Formats: sequence, C-alpha cells, structure tokens
Amino acid sequence: MARTLEFYFDYGSPYSYLADTQVAAIAARTGATLVRKPMLLGGVFKATGNASPMTVPAKSKWASADMPMWAKHYGVPFQPNPHFPVNTLALMRGAAAAEIDGLFERYHPAIYKAMWVDGRNLNDMKEVAAVLTAAGLDAAAFGQRIQDQDVKDRLKATTDEAVARGVFGAPTCFVDSTMFFGNDRLPFVEMALNGELK
Repeated sequence: MARTLEFYFDYGSPYSYLADTQVAAIAARTGATLVRKPMLLGGVFKATGNASPMTVPAKSKWASADMPMWAKHYGVPFQPNPHFPVNTLALMRGAAAAEIDGLFERYHPAIYKAMWVDGRNLNDMKEVAAVLTAAGLDAAAFGQRIQDQDVKDRLKATTDEAVARGVFGAPTCFVDSTMFFGNDRLPFVEMALNGELK
C-alpha cells in the first residue's frame, strides 16, 4: 500500500531546509506521496512552550558547525542567513497562498534558496518581492493575497493541526500516525515508508 510522507516545515528553520532537499527523493524511492505542510513555527513554539534552539547560545554554537556538515553530506548548498532570525509570517502565508493557487512549485524553492543559499534579507518585503519576481511570480499579487482570509485560515489550520498531532518544532514528518522530528530522523522516515519499522 502506497504511503504518504507529510512534511511540516517553516522557512525560518535551517534544518527544515536541509530536510526539504531530501524528502522528494525519499518519497520517490519508496513510492510515497509527499505532502508538504507549511506551518508557522512561532505559533507552534507558543502553543507548546518550546523555543528556537538558536536562542540557546550553546545549541546555536553547536548547530553552526552541524548544519554545514549535513549540507556537505547531502551535497547541497547552504549558508547561514546573516539576517536571522526572520519573521516568517508573511513567507508562510505566501506558501499557503501558493498551495491554494497552484503556484507552490515555483514559490517554495525560490524562498528556500533565498533564505538558506543566497542569504537574502526576507524580513524586507522589497527583497521578498524581488525574489518572487525573479521566480516568475507576481509579487504585488502575492503581497495582496497573503492578506486574504482564506490564506490566513489555511496557515492557522495547518499550524493548529500540527500542534494537535504533537508537533513541537521543525522539520517534523509523519508516516501514518508515527511522528519523526528533525532532519536527522530522515533515515527512519524512509524505513517507515518501506514498512521496515514495526
């Protein structure tokens, strides 16, 4: 039976970016359907009493060495964003809008590349507009679209759904009802999709 790989993420999470570079290939190898689920990580943190590991100096120092190792392991480009932390509310609403409007396949890689490869300042909506324009998207339309209630409702619903399922950070994957937190759990995600975890 073909399974589904659900992938909860936020563009502000560097480990979500790293995992995102791998999940499509994992789905392809296992015959699974990949469903990316944009959520607002700040909302998840607030609901669960969690906080970004980057706010803990020792964890931040460790991660600054760990993340480039994962990028090298995966063979993908990565650089810390010099403008971190970024308020991702507009970006995640943009992802929700892109999903609703059938533009996700252009929007999603453009935002991740801008954030974790090119080091763009995505706190600045003019920078976001430039990124979207370069990706062939209507930046002005997106700026208006993220204010629409259906977009706000979709992002809130996905975030609430994540919290209800036990999500406390990003990236988080689900295979059926089994939750896997963190980029480093992807081997277990693949095993689960192959029916190797019983």
